[in-house]
Amino acid sequence: MLDLTRMSRPPWEATLSDGQHMLVLYFLVVAGLALLAGLVRTVLSRVEVGSRYRPATVARLAIVAIALVSYGFVILEFVRGYTPVAGGWRPNGEAVFTFAIRYMDWSVTVPLLAIELLAVCAVSGVAVRTVQRLAALGAFLMILAGFIGVFVVGGDDRSTILIWGAISSVFWIFTDAVLIWAVRRSVGSLTPQAAVLLRSATVLLLSGWVIYPVIFVIQVFSFGGQWTTIIQIALCVTDVLVKIGFGGLVHRVAKLRTAEDVRAGHDVHPEAIWISSEKVSDAGLPREVYLSPEAVVHPTRAKPSAGAAVPDTEPEQPPDIPVDLG
Repeated sequence: MLDLTRMSRPPWEATLSDGQHMLVLYFLVVAGLALLAGLVRTVLSRVEVGSRYRPATVARLAIVAIALVSYGFVILEFVRGYTPVAGGWRPNGEAVFTFAIRYMDWSVTVPLLAIELLAVCAVSGVAVRTVQRLAALGAFLMILAGFIGVFVVGGDDRSTILIWGAISSVFWIFTDAVLIWAVRRSVGSLTPQAAVLLRSATVLLLSGWVIYPVIFVIQVFSFGGQWTTIIQIALCVTDVLVKIGFGGLVHRVAKLRTAEDVRAGHDVHPEAIWISSEKVSDAGLPREVYLSPEAVVHPTRAKPSAGAAVPDTEPEQPPDIPVDLG
């Protein structure tokens, strides 16, 4: 029978071999560079979507930037947290931060991932604000409960860690249910191509989130340098897939929905929209602006030269200019 009260040792206390240490460092640096490339891509492509879906781009930009900064700290703590010894690398007091900083990253980026997905769904108005708040709160509490269980109250007690892991799982299921509800409500009003991409993005996001509880359980019941290496590599791969791959899918959904709005005449866009070298929409030109009969044209004033006094009196207003609405 499994003894849940037996003392457990966390993965940051395991000694790594030379090969394991180098392999973990390799994946940490590659993940950081991939996030840097994703940040550049996000910055340069932020104008490709209409203002209606701009919150998804803002969330994506914040996610990649935060993840990049956190990986910089994780790499620094990994280098500082292990001391070379005969035949390997022994962890010191700073090795714990190679895991703790990840939870701090997720506390912000996981709620933002939920907001990014909801920003391209067809839910709008008060409903979307309510759903965003529920999903973001559930995602944050999911990560917070896991952090408390592993780093604050759990210690070496497996049962306490698992209790907090169960609490985290409740919020995980709740957040998944909120997102699935919003996506299912949205796909019926999207074009088939956009609906397929939205489903793919949702599957990728929720599948990526499955990795975290799996790793949570592994680090409770398994110990050793090989398991620490597997956990670190799995977290790096998952972070890149979720924060860059998922963001790319959501960006394509946003571009398709922008093109739909332009074709329908609901919005404008300054340039043609291309996806995979295929034009999905021409540039949407601004429609004519109609003035009411009582409207006036504001007078133009010359810019005062440096040091010139600004007149106290307002210039004389021109007479009303009739506007032909025919």
